[in-house]
Amino acid sequence: MGLLIAAYASLAAWLWLTLAQGMFWRTDVRLPPRTAPARWPSVAIVVPARDEAEVLPRSLPSLLAQDYPGDAAIVLVDDGSTDGTAVLALRLAAEQPGLPLTVISPGDPPPGWTGKLWALRHGIAHARAAYAFTQVNGSAGHGGAPGPEFLLLTDADIAHEPDSLRELVAAATTAGLDLVSQMARLRVVSPWERLVVPAFVYFFAQLYPFRRINRPAARTAAAAGGCVLLRTAAAVRADVPDSIRQAVIDDVSLARAVQRSGGRIWLGLAERVDSVRPYPRLGDLWRMVSRSAYAQLRHQPLLLAGTVAGLVLVYLVPPAALFAGLAAGRPAVAWAGGLAWLLMAGTYLPMLRHYRQPAVLAPLLPLTALLYLLMTVDSAVQHYRGRGAAWKGRTYARPTDV
Repeated sequence: MGLLIAAYASLAAWLWLTLAQGMFWRTDVRLPPRTAPARWPSVAIVVPARDEAEVLPRSLPSLLAQDYPGDAAIVLVDDGSTDGTAVLALRLAAEQPGLPLTVISPGDPPPGWTGKLWALRHGIAHARAAYAFTQVNGSAGHGGAPGPEFLLLTDADIAHEPDSLRELVAAATTAGLDLVSQMARLRVVSPWERLVVPAFVYFFAQLYPFRRINRPAARTAAAAGGCVLLRTAAAVRADVPDSIRQAVIDDVSLARAVQRSGGRIWLGLAERVDSVRPYPRLGDLWRMVSRSAYAQLRHQPLLLAGTVAGLVLVYLVPPAALFAGLAAGRPAVAWAGGLAWLLMAGTYLPMLRHYRQPAVLAPLLPLTALLYLLMTVDSAVQHYRGRGAAWKGRTYARPTDV
């Protein structure tokens, strides 16, 4: 009886997810309709970088080569790198003329700041100061904030097609958006990447349905930190990054801060923005997920317990009910479990197509969900061992005032 109840509860959950969770499984949320503005606004591209020499040759040239009709410049913030990131960035800029590049090094973050947000703070401040200085005899930034009118916050592992900045700005100006973010297409080359990466974006969209985020009066807020176009005036109103300085999941926190301050936000999937960072082994992916999974649950044991129970019910019960029902000759259990598994696989197929992966991976989603469950539990274990939110040699404690 218990398995029958669990199977029908799982089926009910999948019916609700499929029909009532903002159509999260659809992958057609791309940049909204846009037209070229009469005047292209100024943009500062801010790139936080810590030990990125491995990926920078594949990402930075794509920013230098941006075909943007307006005024644009790049500020790369070297966040205490030990692998020659700053020197490499300057060499790449010298080898490929394009947008002007400035490299700054603000030093290690003080207590209460994450490294990325400390780097963004200095990159934004430098960009605004530079624009204010160069525009003394011209026009200052518009919208009530001196400096560039827009900020493109993009990670050092993100490669952009030449028209990426132009399309982002056109989308923001056409729709009157304060924040436009695209979920970069992550690398899927190794077997582990094929199994885990598409599910990462699928689970993210399930938590933060893009269609709900993009409604004018939305209550749901999220962004993808690898590619965020932000109005400088909106950043000033939201007091970012200072107001979110301790956030480990900085992209979602940024979107919430902008939304709370009255800004309009938009999030969708990218077609021409790609992450070049490799995660060839399971351990690489494990660290990527586990470093922030417990922070996503606000370090609450009850939320962790609820998440584990929810993952078991939604993702593990369907195959268990199908096989147990068939083995025990209980068709009602097998039918409920099989239908729930079918809905699960069916909603996963669009994401697999987006990542150009074979449909045969869809029925394996319960296995992937089990991995994510274990990563989440490990994230909590590492937190209580004092090693939570560890990334590139830094460990961040639980926020106290964010």
